[in-house]
Amino acid sequence: MKTYRAIKKIRSAVLVYLTHRMALPILKLIRKPVLFPYSMEELKRFPVETMGNDLAVFLEEKGLDLLPYYAKHDIKHILLGYDTTDDGEVCLQCFMLGNRHISFPVMATVMYGMVTMPEYWSLFRQAIKRGRNCSPIENWKWFEILGERTTGLKNKVR
Repeated sequence: MKTYRAIKKIRSAVLVYLTHRMALPILKLIRKPVLFPYSMEELKRFPVETMGNDLAVFLEEKGLDLLPYYAKHDIKHILLGYDTTDDGEVCLQCFMLGNRHISFPVMATVMYGMVTMPEYWSLFRQAIKRGRNCSPIENWKWFEILGERTTGLKNKVR
C-alpha cells in the first residue's frame, strides 16, 4: 500500500509538471490564447447558479487561483463534472478526445493516463464514450456562457 501511494504521488507530480510547467508555456507561445476577461471579484458578482458565479465558488472550494489561461479549462471541469484530481483531469481530456477535439494537450494527457493509471481505465473509457455521444463543445463561446444557468449548460452535454 505504501508503494502504491508513493507511485500515485510521483505520478501526480509528473502530470502537474507536464501540464503546468511544460505544456502551458509552450501553448501560450503557439496558440496565443485569449486572456480571460474577468477578475475573481467580477465572477462573484454573477448571479447565483450561473457559470460565472459557479466558477468563482469552484475555484475557492478547490483552493485554486483564477489563472487567465486556465479559466476555460476550469469551466469544463464544472460543466462536465470531472474533479481536479489526476483521474478527473484525464477523464476531462478523454471526454474531449471522444468529443472529437484532438490537440497535443488532449492526446498527451490521455496517453499519460492510459500508461500510468490502469486502475482508472474503465473511467477513461466511459469519459471517451460520453464525449462521443455528446454534441461537440469545442466551439462554445466559453466566456459568453458565464451568465447562463449552470444546470442548463450541463443539460446540453448530458
